[in-house]
Amino acid sequence: MKKRNLGKNGFEISEVGLGCWQIGGDWGNEINKEKTFEILNEAVNNGVTFFDTADVYGNGRSEELIGEFLNNTHAKIKIATKFGRSSNIFPDNYTEQALRNSVDASRKRLNIDCIDLLQLHCIPTEVLKKGEIFNWLRTLKKEGKITHFGASVESVTQGLLCLEQEGLQSLQVIYNIFRQKLTQELLPQAYTKGVGIIVRLPLASGLLTGKFSEKTQFSKNDHRNFNRDGEAFNVGETFAGLPFDKGLKLLDELKMLCPQNMTMVEMALRWILDHKEVSTIIPGASSPAQIQGNSKTSNLPPLSEKLITDLEEFYKKNIHSHIRGVY
Repeated sequence: MKKRNLGKNGFEISEVGLGCWQIGGDWGNEINKEKTFEILNEAVNNGVTFFDTADVYGNGRSEELIGEFLNNTHAKIKIATKFGRSSNIFPDNYTEQALRNSVDASRKRLNIDCIDLLQLHCIPTEVLKKGEIFNWLRTLKKEGKITHFGASVESVTQGLLCLEQEGLQSLQVIYNIFRQKLTQELLPQAYTKGVGIIVRLPLASGLLTGKFSEKTQFSKNDHRNFNRDGEAFNVGETFAGLPFDKGLKLLDELKMLCPQNMTMVEMALRWILDHKEVSTIIPGASSPAQIQGNSKTSNLPPLSEKLITDLEEFYKKNIHSHIRGVY
């Protein structure tokens, strides 16, 4: 596994990390503790050194499981967690005390004194504009409760607002072949400012794996079922904002561009890593086998310049106009 720095003067992390939303049990088939540890162990064995979680994933369950795992391993893992989406805070109850309480609770669940990276969790644009919350984060950093702070955002506008803040270490964004708008403005500006980029949903909620069809049924509590049209949260968090049926049709066309010696997953993940602005990608995993497949992408050769150009043109001509939601 190759490594990159999380922004200028940031810590070193694996190019492929692990998104830990699913192990919180909020959606899909619940992953029990035994299987969770199998997944986390497989990640470590494949060179993954970065876990991304949040206080609301399983109402703290994801953090608790990671904390227990960390207590029983010698692996050096960097942990990123988040604040700002719990029901008693979102959308308009952001206070310094609420942030402090959340950070202390996360530290306890993770069984660590200092959080490597604390990220604002897709909080309202108006709160970002006000800016006061960043002063609170700076104070927590000075107190040694967090090492770095960043923000998980839903749009280019939010990302650009965050880039104005001194001390911002990273931005977490939705970025994949189906969602390329960030390439033009946000990624270059982040790179210039030395801010790392963490890419979530690199496979567009699994759509880019190529394993779904019109007959695919998702469980009732799976966001790919209940949030297809943005009923629960930003529609961009599900299938990159594409209508599911349209995404399937676009994928069939996209397969024609995939090199014969690569899978769709490999092409999709490699495409992201071929952008120098990206620090790491954090695909989720529900099995050790998925960890293995995702991790090996780090050592694949870069895509050809022609293929990257073709994928960009395909996005502009066939995909962009179908993306829904704040972007």
